[in-house]
Amino acid sequence: MATIWISLGSNIEPERHLRNALGCMQHHFYDLALSPVYETEAVGFDGDPFLNLVARCRTPLEPQAVAAELKAIEDRNGRLRSGPRFSARTLDLDLLLYDDLVLETPQIPRDEILRYAFVLRPLAELDPQLVHPVTGRSMAELWAEFDASGQPMRQVDLDLLSGEKGTGPFSSGK
Repeated sequence: MATIWISLGSNIEPERHLRNALGCMQHHFYDLALSPVYETEAVGFDGDPFLNLVARCRTPLEPQAVAAELKAIEDRNGRLRSGPRFSARTLDLDLLLYDDLVLETPQIPRDEILRYAFVLRPLAELDPQLVHPVTGRSMAELWAEFDASGQPMRQVDLDLLSGEKGTGPFSSGK
């Protein structure tokens, strides 16, 4: 089984859609662990803030099948793909890493890891010693050197798996 890391984000009824996505993921993936949840400003457009986090889990699926399953989960949650690339969305799920593979399709590792605080910070908090397969540096090292001054984030005390704030085995409120 492979270990995978997935970024999750939403700015349309985000608590509802992220809970739905995690519920679906629990049916397809194993040993789910979550980073803290962060509220961030919309990137590339004016819109409501996003809730973002990273999940680590295990799967017997190949990378292409994981990407297809994530797209299906987005679709089941009303994700519209006809609008502009940077726009409000019910759900955005991206396969960030698949073990230590480097692939073009799907893109692994995702370049968002090195570009966006809302991806790198939760990833570094979830697995600080995880090594980026291209840079050879740990997520903790990458985060320590990241300039997040233009990307404000606010941690949200929210447990998306139990539906209650700050409780449960996967509590994201640290």
